[in-house]
Amino acid sequence: MISADNLSPGQLAALLAFHADAGVEWLMEEEPVDRFAEFEAMKAARSDLRQQADSRQQASASQPAGRSEASPATRQPASPAAGQARAPAPVANAPAVAIPDAQAVKEAQFAADSARSLAELRLAMEGFVGCNLRNSARNLVFAEGDPSNGIMIVGPMPYADDDRDGQPFSGRLGDMLNRMLAGIGLSREGVLLSNVVPWRPPGNRVPTAREADICRPFIERQVALAEPKHLLLLGNFTARFFFGGSDTIHQLRGEWRDLQIGGHTVQTLATLHPQDLVTAPISKRFAWQDMLAFKARISG
Repeated sequence: MISADNLSPGQLAALLAFHADAGVEWLMEEEPVDRFAEFEAMKAARSDLRQQADSRQQASASQPAGRSEASPATRQPASPAAGQARAPAPVANAPAVAIPDAQAVKEAQFAADSARSLAELRLAMEGFVGCNLRNSARNLVFAEGDPSNGIMIVGPMPYADDDRDGQPFSGRLGDMLNRMLAGIGLSREGVLLSNVVPWRPPGNRVPTAREADICRPFIERQVALAEPKHLLLLGNFTARFFFGGSDTIHQLRGEWRDLQIGGHTVQTLATLHPQDLVTAPISKRFAWQDMLAFKARISG
């Protein structure tokens, strides 16, 4: 076990950041819990229940044949479902019944199509319950920034900092993106930032195909409502989501394509995500080439 008493402030900060990136939300309970005593109590309770069941079975076996346990005056009338297993009582705060995938996609499409502005779309997404990711995420991370300049940047999903702050591209990955934008004369306030999936997957895992299909109407509606002239896609998942296929970001990056989204044509370029640059700093040169190409196109 790692003791915080033996760590320097810098080491402690790095350890906390590691746990946050791994999906750990709380490091301890509000009050100390003795899990060993809890386990022993559970075993004792199960033993008592087993003994009670054995006692009832023995009493039933010793009762004379032809007599019931209850007298005719106290016997309850048989229910229509007599002999069948009784349904368990509902559990408080039980999760909602899962919606079939096809129905969830239809409901997402209806909610997205009904929105006539980005503000209305955000309200629709806040009320949408068809994606399981919202059950584990802290916040809906919706598009943020200024769409009036015709530039939209889309990443794959919120990370831990984004989920905590409720804003796209927060924390150190946001700082990296800010530097990427500043290098070509842009700022996050002058572009529209968003993600394919608006809820953080547990542990920063890649969204599943089902989750991507359910969220597709929402991100496509964001693009249709914002009507950007230029779209920058960040990362492997995002590029595959919009371009299709199974090529990697290194095969998809640096090539301009025209995307048709909601009756709107947008010039689109894919490049590496800030997380890719943190993991493999050598890739920064490729991202810089792409950012220069993006600058040349939006300036033309």
